[in-house]
Amino acid sequence: MKRLSRLILLCFILILLCGCSITIKEPFSKTGFYFDTVMTITLYDSKDKELIDTCFDYCKDFENLISRTISTSDISRINAAAGSSVEVSDTAIELLKKGIEFGELTDGAFDITIAPLVELWDIKNNPGNVPSEADITDALSHVNYKNIVIDGNTVKLTDHKSAIDLGGIAKGYMADQLKDYLLREGVTSAIINLGGNVLTIGKKPDGKNFNIGIQKPFDEQNATITSVSVKDSSVVTSGSYERYFEVDDTIYHHILNTETGYPCDNGLLSVTILSKKSIDGDALSTACFALGLEEGQKLIESLEDIDAIFVTQDYEIIDTRD
Repeated sequence: MKRLSRLILLCFILILLCGCSITIKEPFSKTGFYFDTVMTITLYDSKDKELIDTCFDYCKDFENLISRTISTSDISRINAAAGSSVEVSDTAIELLKKGIEFGELTDGAFDITIAPLVELWDIKNNPGNVPSEADITDALSHVNYKNIVIDGNTVKLTDHKSAIDLGGIAKGYMADQLKDYLLREGVTSAIINLGGNVLTIGKKPDGKNFNIGIQKPFDEQNATITSVSVKDSSVVTSGSYERYFEVDDTIYHHILNTETGYPCDNGLLSVTILSKKSIDGDALSTACFALGLEEGQKLIESLEDIDAIFVTQDYEIIDTRD
């Protein structure tokens, strides 16, 4: 009788284990190219290809709506209007208002009218030409988020040479939208990676947190310098190593200082933001890099539920969670 009871108990345990194995599936992943970067979505509790395909469709539509380099987008139409009013979508208005909000929060360290400087430096395609002081001064004079005037769904720039670039928050915003969509579709475990903007849904199927590596700046092997254990969180990094060119042992990178017009030079190599919303991480990683270690830390300490990891030029790691 005891032996029978033990067999029944053993069978019951095996049934439970089998049941668990059914729920823990191999991850299903797909990669695309949007926002001028590689994007990967990995589902851990679903193999529904249509879910990821729909996400990519959303990305394509969003890019066509807000990309500065697509002539028919809302943002391009505002920039081309030379100060005239332009009616745009609700999505564009939402992003513009969010960009202005970050501009006010950071006292202009993050500024969505930075396009004149971005176009002048053209870091991605620049073979090594440093703009003249006069050209930098001129471009910088048109960078001011306060030049944006919003009235309902109508937008105009009070300086006809100002221009908007939402690249600093676009990926974060889109990641948040994709997460909301996947949650509505019942996904409970996933990773959304938009070119380094990592947003997690829930935990891994085994109940453990996701472990997200933070790249070691300028490492040719793309080694990690540290990692973070997260659930339902955003991990966004901005760094001087992402896009740059070098002239006479000086690195000119893509994170531009809205006070000097030159790439930021403040002793930092990267800033990683840990937050619930990816749009917050997107804007704040850029802003904190521009502000530098001391002012960046002060900003993070003034915000709730947001942390930062700073990597200095000496590869020292400063973690606000410590």
